[in-house]
Amino acid sequence: MFGSQNKARKSRAMAHTLISSATELKGDLKFDGELIVEGRVIGDISAEDDSDAVLRVAEQGVVEGEINVPNVVINGVVKGDIRACKHIELAAKASIAGDVHYRLIEMVMGARVNGSLIFNGEQSSARKALTYQHDAADVGEADVIAESHSPGNT
Repeated sequence: MFGSQNKARKSRAMAHTLISSATELKGDLKFDGELIVEGRVIGDISAEDDSDAVLRVAEQGVVEGEINVPNVVINGVVKGDIRACKHIELAAKASIAGDVHYRLIEMVMGARVNGSLIFNGEQSSARKALTYQHDAADVGEADVIAESHSPGNT
């Protein structure tokens, strides 16, 4: 009973979907596994951030819409913002008109981005650590001042 459910989950996670070069899809698309776009998608493409989903836009592929997928490989055209919370690879024929939000990026010579490259990594936690250390240092200085002014330390 439980074995069949585990097999179903594994096969669903390993699913491969192809949008062929003769296909145009209009509408938003949510997937799991691997999605290969050789045709045209007009709409947003998304996958869960905690998944291992991969979107591949082939050389002749076109996406007109936002992409929010953990792992992205682009070698075609994207007209819209891209958010890759894990990894993005921009191959030689990649052409992007929009902002690219990434954690880890690979960009091959020839790839074009008409937009901003925005790092979405662990900067915020580093800033919190610095703020915490700064606050702790301030408290330490206040304690030293208080001790030097106490009546028994004259």
